Amino acid sequence: MDNTHKLEISTKTFIRFWLVLFGLALAGLLLFKAAAGLIILGAALFLALAISPLVNKLADIIPGQGRKLPIALSYIIVVGVVIAFVAIVVPTIGNETQRFIANLPQIYNNSSINLEFLNKFGKNFGIDNLQGEISTALGDFSSNFIKDFGANLANTVGAIGSAVTATILILVLAFLMLIEGPDIIKQFWSNFRTNEHAGKIQTIITRMAQVVSKYVSNAITVGLINACFTSISVFVLSLIFNFSSGLAFPMGIITGVLSLIPMFGSFIGGTLVALLLAFNSWPAGLAFLIYTIIYLQIESNFISPKVQGKGLQLPALVVLASVTIGVYMFGLIGAIVAIPIAGCVKVLLEELGDGFLPSNKEKKPKRAKEQNPDKQLIAKN
Repeated sequence: MDNTHKLEISTKTFIRFWLVLFGLALAGLLLFKAAAGLIILGAALFLALAISPLVNKLADIIPGQGRKLPIALSYIIVVGVVIAFVAIVVPTIGNETQRFIANLPQIYNNSSINLEFLNKFGKNFGIDNLQGEISTALGDFSSNFIKDFGANLANTVGAIGSAVTATILILVLAFLMLIEGPDIIKQFWSNFRTNEHAGKIQTIITRMAQVVSKYVSNAITVGLINACFTSISVFVLSLIFNFSSGLAFPMGIITGVLSLIPMFGSFIGGTLVALLLAFNSWPAGLAFLIYTIIYLQIESNFISPKVQGKGLQLPALVVLASVTIGVYMFGLIGAIVAIPIAGCVKVLLEELGDGFLPSNKEKKPKRAKEQNPDKQLIAKN
């Protein structure tokens, strides 16, 4: 018995199939080509949502001025923070690193009294003066680093220029979103008044925007508290260990900005500041590292719960997984936006499960009272 079947496909269906595949491939190629622009657009939207709470507060403080003046004042604050970070923190890190490398041979020579065991260790491998060889190598490394520092800095001008251009685009796009965005959104939703799902979709988007703005504003508040305590601590340590008190403000900015990275940002910022302080005085660096460990306990148990409240109510596994994916996809920026995006996905799932998908309550069988009213009446009689 012959069980073979013939599959006949019309020419029209065949052409449509390959056109769909071609369209999907072309769309993927266009998305790949526009990846950088889409990232800039997404960053601008994220920044606009992050600034909107500040704009609303300034609008309440300055009534009768509309949104333009609060937006302008908010932008002055944001641009001022960016300029302060670039103008103060970056040169400070570069100068401290350069000075440490320059003083590295002297630091080694000052500690060479306690490193006599190196010569004994080197003799086992046929090196008579391992300590002297290390000192010479450190001297050559230091001189070469200082000599090439300017050239290496000049080679990064192109990358810095690209970053500056992207930053300007993000700021301009976010500014336009804040000014024209509400009117565009209002006009957009006016076209869907008769659509039964339009209200649900609008609710989802509104909740997502609230999640992002609330999370970012709370994270910035925690970062500002971290920055203030860091500046005060570094200033006190400068009086004790006799190094420049001018490092207090840059170190505060470093910890404040890096604390925006979820979970590990405060620890990374504190460790970096401790390392930079150790370049000037290793006891100061050790003292600040101890302060960081104590402060992290206070921040995680008192400051963050007080400022952020219940937060997004995401499990630790979801938070860590989101941050990991964000880091590997978009680096530092991905780590910062990972948790708000996870919160938006949570809102989406909640709203879809509640409104668009069949409810579990509808599938439950009716109660006995509703199923057999006659039996109940007989039982009563």
